[in-house]
Amino acid sequence: MDDSTTDDPAEPAAGTDDPETGADESESETDADAETDADATEETEAETDAEWMEPADKPILEFLQSEDAFEPTQIDDEGLAPAKYAAYRCRELTKYGLLTKHMPGVYEVSDLGERYLADELDPSELEADK
Repeated sequence: MDDSTTDDPAEPAAGTDDPETGADESESETDADAETDADATEETEAETDAEWMEPADKPILEFLQSEDAFEPTQIDDEGLAPAKYAAYRCRELTKYGLLTKHMPGVYEVSDLGERYLADELDPSELEADK
């Protein structure tokens, strides 16, 4: 009788590392890594509600709605977006009617913006002013 073989069912079959599934551990780690990579990719691709929107737009609108804030520098101070980018996004949001520009650098959430934040408006249906 060969002492190198065993009949103990608790031991994995030859070439496997996992006694419960008989699967090779290197295969399961690869599957887990692939799932983790896919999750990371989904998280980095932030979703927006319209093709023209950027991920920072909704937080900018929410901040301007909830705070006594009207200027892109205040958005920067809050840490939502750098001032120049916030100013650009405010101009874009104004083109689509979600913000109202009272004077250079001073914005307010419009009625359309309020409806969007209340989930009563689909921004993908909005068209930019020319």
